[in-house]
Amino acid sequence: MATRVEDPAANPGTATPSFAETALKLGGKSADEARRTGAIDAADDHVERMFARAFQTVSSPAHRAVWDRGVPVELFTSAPVEVSPDVQKVMDDSIAVVKRHRQAGTLDNQDGKVADQVLADLAQAGYWGLLVDRQYGGLGAPFPAFAAFLTRMATIDPTVAGMASVHGCIGAVDPVRTFGTEEQKQRFLPLLASGERLSAFALTEPAAGSDLTALRTTAVLDGDDYVVNGEKLFITNIVPGRMIGLVCLIDRKPAVLVAELPPEENEHFQLRKYGLWALKRTYNRGIVFRDLRVPKENLLEPRRGDGLTIAYHGLNLGRVSLCAGAAGTMRMMLASMIPWANYRITYGQPIANRELVRRRMGELAGLIVGCDALVAWCSQLIDQGYRGEMECVVAKIFGSEAQKHAAVEYFMKTHGGRSFLVGHPFGDHIHEYLAPCIYEGEGEMLSMGFFKSLVKEHGKTYFEPIGKRLAERGIKKPNLWNPLHAFALWSAAMPYLNWAARRRLSRPARPELPEETPPALRRHAEFACEHLQRMALEISRTMSKFQLALADRQCRMSELSQRCQDLITILCTALYGARQDDEMTRDAADLLCQRLADAYTGRRPSNAYFSQAAELGAAIADGSFKALEGIDAGEILIRY
Repeated sequence: MATRVEDPAANPGTATPSFAETALKLGGKSADEARRTGAIDAADDHVERMFARAFQTVSSPAHRAVWDRGVPVELFTSAPVEVSPDVQKVMDDSIAVVKRHRQAGTLDNQDGKVADQVLADLAQAGYWGLLVDRQYGGLGAPFPAFAAFLTRMATIDPTVAGMASVHGCIGAVDPVRTFGTEEQKQRFLPLLASGERLSAFALTEPAAGSDLTALRTTAVLDGDDYVVNGEKLFITNIVPGRMIGLVCLIDRKPAVLVAELPPEENEHFQLRKYGLWALKRTYNRGIVFRDLRVPKENLLEPRRGDGLTIAYHGLNLGRVSLCAGAAGTMRMMLASMIPWANYRITYGQPIANRELVRRRMGELAGLIVGCDALVAWCSQLIDQGYRGEMECVVAKIFGSEAQKHAAVEYFMKTHGGRSFLVGHPFGDHIHEYLAPCIYEGEGEMLSMGFFKSLVKEHGKTYFEPIGKRLAERGIKKPNLWNPLHAFALWSAAMPYLNWAARRRLSRPARPELPEETPPALRRHAEFACEHLQRMALEISRTMSKFQLALADRQCRMSELSQRCQDLITILCTALYGARQDDEMTRDAADLLCQRLADAYTGRRPSNAYFSQAAELGAAIADGSFKALEGIDAGEILIRY
């Protein structure tokens, strides 16, 4: 990944309150809620200042597509991934390891977890060091190559793919790579690269999930050690002897310690074990710390900010990885549907001949291509040095929701009652298909986070001066028909009125698309660009309408956010499909764009759409979809 360049001139001094934070303060919310919101905003500002201005959120493609005059189409395109021979060998060898164990029936241990021998064989192949820089014993694989590889691994074993993401993206690897001192990198990264120490990130607590300001785990300096007390919950990849990035409170401020867990449970370190339907082939557990000592030199210290800065920084990699995993998992679903659809006979002919089943296959192919497009786009933005906060949220939400929809509406309904047989992928793994909607941030909560990032600069520029003027004059409910109110607000409101007038009087700029873009995909890209530009006024009107009460309008924020995300997905998918040589991939991209555009406008699907979906599904049922090459379709259970 490209080096993040910190810009000392960007956002100098203390963090400026966001529009949402100001709304909480001025709108009469509790002091505690305002304080907690301010802590989250401060962490977000600290992460922003790690990046040069050109790579911060205000300069990101998603933000500029709405607020700039004209969509920067070139920032929504992706290029084919190039992989060096040695990295490709590690990836191929890792795939071979998992295939070999699957065929031998040795992939899992007696507890149904991925076996230690599999993890060791993957370590020997170099699997765990893909994202660790070469000078510390890893491969230094570009993140776009790693993300695409996760999709490939997920077509064989989604759990093994997910473990690589936990270790390399949200585990200890990224915090140490990004925030560690040279001494810490030399000490920890070789162990992480070799697989001698697999890792996890211990953030969630019984009271701290979406609200990370509710942390209770503490670390108190005592001589040369920090003494840790508290409890973590829902931590994946936890067994004794592993390494964790531990988020805790030091002097009442969030901090991150790199903790090497003891080789076995003792009075200072205990595991809280529980039944969990999702992640059932990994060790997902709680951790209880009672006076656990961690050397003080294991503290990660960002140049700006605190432990929340570190926590937020690594989440984007995990979000893209979730979308990559969904792309692979949905390939498995589609591959499994084909032999069953050709085998199952109803009323004298295979269900593969039925329009409904063919439509399901065609639409599922569209979801796969959409995930591929978002993964390629987001991973390359991160590799170029962008923060990518908003873009990675789009990928995470789309990928997790697409997988959920595909599992229930296409996979389950096509396989019918056999879906619930023991041994069937749906019945055995349904929780794995649904749970990503919660991982790395629940979808609607992230949608509100996306909206907050989208409006933060606009609110700070145009609405915060108005809000502050209202507070100064003691006006709780402004009425512009009241001459006193109008006079008080005139100078503060004039910049916004000028902006709104210019925006209303101008037409959306026509995007400059690649000449080779097929006509259908060109129409989708133009549609997305036009409506992204129109979103600015709609969002701004919403901010103006609700003013200080905006923080309470979660449903409206989430809805506006999702519509914006859908437009971004249309644009990325259209541009990605346009550069593909495979006609079926382009058709699948076209189908997805049609569905999302219809949902955006409220149009009903056309007869032409259904015909196109069924035609694509028929070709898929004949085995012509290149995206499924080499994927094991699995066996048909209880043939008759």
